[in-house]
Amino acid sequence: MAKLPRDAIREMVKKHLKAEITEGGADELAKMLENEARLISEFAVKNAKKENRERVTKKDILKYFIHKA
Repeated sequence: MAKLPRDAIREMVKKHLKAEITEGGADELAKMLENEARLISEFAVKNAKKENRERVTKKDILKYFIHKA
């Protein structure tokens, strides 16, 4: 099971999409979000190190989406 709380996922879907999601759906979405967050984090850390920084910045995160596009 994912570490993101199922209730948080369900609230997010309800708030932004005005829809209901099953427990299984919420669990699967949480897993997918955590995996994507891991990929973004790995990219951002590598980018920060490439620029001789130890801290990840907003710029590093946004660069992931530019790189992915």
